[in-house]
Amino acid sequence: MGLVTCDIGISVDGFVAGPNQRLEEPLGDGAERLHRWMFEQPEANAEVIEKITAAGAFIMGRNMFGPVRGTWGDSDWTGWWGEEPPYHAPVFVLTHHPRESVTMKGGTTFHFVTDGIEAAMRRAREAAGDQDIAVAGGAQTVNQYLAAGLIDELRLHIAPVVLGAGERLFADVGDLPLEPVAVSHTDLVAHVTYRLNR
Repeated sequence: MGLVTCDIGISVDGFVAGPNQRLEEPLGDGAERLHRWMFEQPEANAEVIEKITAAGAFIMGRNMFGPVRGTWGDSDWTGWWGEEPPYHAPVFVLTHHPRESVTMKGGTTFHFVTDGIEAAMRRAREAAGDQDIAVAGGAQTVNQYLAAGLIDELRLHIAPVVLGAGERLFADVGDLPLEPVAVSHTDLVAHVTYRLNR
């Protein structure tokens, strides 16, 4: 059985998204700067970027999937990533509202899970087999999995940015047993990997 990992971009003051998340600014005001390193320094960060999408299954919250709130209605929203999302594996989206699975190009299928984080994890384990499972975000989803003790390895990508407000990581997660196991950096990001020893 693989590890349960989480890669997440974060500001130095602990936010993974800024205030006022909306269709035009999905990460909120100013938070696109958290991810500059991926687009401006892909070669310098190639190994890290490869690990982010190397899992056999992914879990994400509904807000990370898209801006639609409430019932899905007649929405045909298929995510922020275009016709071929970067996951190339099953993705389990936590939601309170049922929806049929959505299959995209490149092997990504979004499945919508209405019965909680443990159910999503069970389905992800079945889909991933011996491969890792990645909890992709956003903050509320990651915090729920951290609080439940269901993440084995947390990979923070810390941008030299102060957001001041937004979606905070580590809210209500308790005293986590974090062991730092790897650190690397460029001028746009510090990558810190923690093992959660439970």
